[in-house]
Amino acid sequence: MAFKHSLAAALLLFLAVCGAISSARAQTFSIVGFGDSLMAGFNLAPGQGFTDRLQAALKAKGLDVTVANAGVSGDTTSGGLARLDWSVPDGTRLVILELGANDMLRGVSPGIAEKNLDTMLGKLKQRGIPVLLAGMRAAPNLGADYQKTFDAIYPRLAAKYDAPLYPFFLDGVAAHPDLQLEDGLHPNPKGVDVMVERILPAVRKAIAANGGPS
Repeated sequence: MAFKHSLAAALLLFLAVCGAISSARAQTFSIVGFGDSLMAGFNLAPGQGFTDRLQAALKAKGLDVTVANAGVSGDTTSGGLARLDWSVPDGTRLVILELGANDMLRGVSPGIAEKNLDTMLGKLKQRGIPVLLAGMRAAPNLGADYQKTFDAIYPRLAAKYDAPLYPFFLDGVAAHPDLQLEDGLHPNPKGVDVMVERILPAVRKAIAANGGPS
């Protein structure tokens, strides 16, 4: 009789664990796009920004995900650090961290930008939230020394935190006027689609690596 009770208890425990695993798998995988105007969708209509188009692309692949827009136009790494804790809610499964462009455009010391990004990555790691780091590259007119120092920030931090790196967030769009707004800095809707298409494999890999749908 005791054996039967033990077997029944073990079976109930097994079923409960399986149910919990199935429930966790059924939960929508939540992503936060944390960045500046490139993430926020500067001067684009609703539904045309990066986070909306990325979410649509992932759903088109059959993935149950949400991509929240935590981009703030004009944000520097200092501004991002100041709002990180309340911009990334508990339960977030992945952060796409995209900051540094405004630091670069303002000529902020690369050391400051790196320190801020380092602190953000450290905070997210402490909270157990994985990061896909989206890199930026310095404009050539800032000089070779600045460019070399700035561009090295992202690979170095990705290696330090063992985080996946998407080397250049504007890959395929920078220096292509047909894919940019008139300001020559921000993507137009076609440019956003190019950005999404290029980063999509890295995002899908990061989702799968962190227990999300593949």
